[in-house]
Amino acid sequence: MAKNKKKLPKSKVGKILSVGMQVAGAIGVLKQVKEARGKGDKLEIVDAVVSAAAVITGFALLIRALREGDEALEESTD
Repeated sequence: MAKNKKKLPKSKVGKILSVGMQVAGAIGVLKQVKEARGKGDKLEIVDAVVSAAAVITGFALLIRALREGDEALEESTD
């Protein structure tokens, strides 16, 4: 099975937007966790934790893609 790999934004604006979207997602998850804890609803807390895991995974994938892009750039200049 072929791997579907997201393409890294090539422009600075694209990279900034990618990071900004991840930060916005993290803020949203923090609000969701706070609200769920305030209500004491266990199902909402679990949903918030799963959402947080998705945001963390997204950050990790973005960082890896940015590093791979930097490595490819360095190799092309050698």
